[in-house]
Amino acid sequence: MGSRRVDRAVLAAPFSHICRETDKRPDDPVLASPAMSARADVAPRSDPLGNLHPVRRTIRYYVARVVAAFLTRTWLRFDVEGRDRLPAGPAIYAFNHLSWVDPFALMATLPLRPRLSFFGPKEEDMRSSGRNRVMLWTGSAIPYKPGKNDLLEATRRVGAVIGKGGVLAIAAEGRIGAMEDHLLPLNDGAAYFALRSRVPLVPIAINGTTWLRFGARVRIRIGEPIAVDGRPDRAAVEALTAQLAARLGDMLADAPSAPRTGRIAAWMTERFNEWPEGSRDAALAAQCSALATGTQERAEAV
Repeated sequence: MGSRRVDRAVLAAPFSHICRETDKRPDDPVLASPAMSARADVAPRSDPLGNLHPVRRTIRYYVARVVAAFLTRTWLRFDVEGRDRLPAGPAIYAFNHLSWVDPFALMATLPLRPRLSFFGPKEEDMRSSGRNRVMLWTGSAIPYKPGKNDLLEATRRVGAVIGKGGVLAIAAEGRIGAMEDHLLPLNDGAAYFALRSRVPLVPIAINGTTWLRFGARVRIRIGEPIAVDGRPDRAAVEALTAQLAARLGDMLADAPSAPRTGRIAAWMTERFNEWPEGSRDAALAAQCSALATGTQERAEAV
């Protein structure tokens, strides 16, 4: 199945240069382990909220979580499976991505503690849209620039989150997908961060957010944490990414297709979605084509 295959071209970037730098610096005090967080309290210079007082940051975090829970639970109906599988301490949460609302759905349903942060969005300017400004205000986002010239700094910020006992959620595909029951090829960021920080990797499958309508059922399925071991070299990152893809693929396999909504709900659905292909229809066509190609390749291999 196309969702089970890890695209090596995707795996080659964007973290390959960081992996090479990791091999040169095996004892990095920032990211070697959760316990080694001597620089966790030092905010990167490019952080727009770097000077925000910790108390104010904490207040904003809890306000954002409460507001997100109220608004999304008023709009959507959530079924959460496997909440007891969540580790009590630091971890990397890897979720599939169907809609702009997915991070807010996780904010509404996951426990308040450990403190939840998100890797992304991928933006040059976090004030470029209302959605990004909201994420910026909460202080829970770790953005990185499209040019990928600040990924090392973003990686240090991830180390700070883990070092303070928090958890990091990351969209494993690195973009929005158009199909409820299939994954796009996974980026290697989630596996890299888990190996680099030496914390469990938790697969989270989200279904029902492809089309948003009032009262829609959204299923959030939490999988068994994947224990990590070893250095974050290329072979280990690829192997862990493949394992994550297989887990998420299994968790999504029985997801029903979400019905297309009416005009107003469709507008709300697409209001903040960003499609690299230019539109949902183009993205769906590309994903279907990739799945068909993968199926044909497997048939020829047999």
